[in-house]
Amino acid sequence: MNSVQARTRRFKAGTDVYDNIILKAAGAFGVDHALIKAVIHAESSFDPNAVSGKGARGLMQIMPQNDASLNISNPFDPSQNIMGGTRYLKRMLIRYNEKLTLALAAYNAGPSTVDKYNEIPPYEETQTYIQRVMALYSRYKSS
Repeated sequence: MNSVQARTRRFKAGTDVYDNIILKAAGAFGVDHALIKAVIHAESSFDPNAVSGKGARGLMQIMPQNDASLNISNPFDPSQNIMGGTRYLKRMLIRYNEKLTLALAAYNAGPSTVDKYNEIPPYEETQTYIQRVMALYSRYKSS
């Protein structure tokens, strides 16, 4: 097996490996499991050890300053990260009256940025992120 096959196999297994935790988080916080899975896919491609250039960590790319308020002691633990990330996503959904694109913009760029513009910020990264999550959400919802 060459490295491309190994990567492909690992990734395919990765899209389902956290389903039990995702379903638990979905039930605990009332967030659609397909949305949680789409955010994980967009944020980390299911890599529990992912670290962004800005310091966000784990499957749902949680910033260190949010760990305490999200009950995260180990951001690289899939269960803690998914539960904490889903808790944060639910906070954003509540804050923006269930307007999914605004909640996703806040998840990506921060709520203060969304509040500043009172809409999706004019950042290419955030706009691309929302489009990607929405496409993945649609895919996971129909699978």
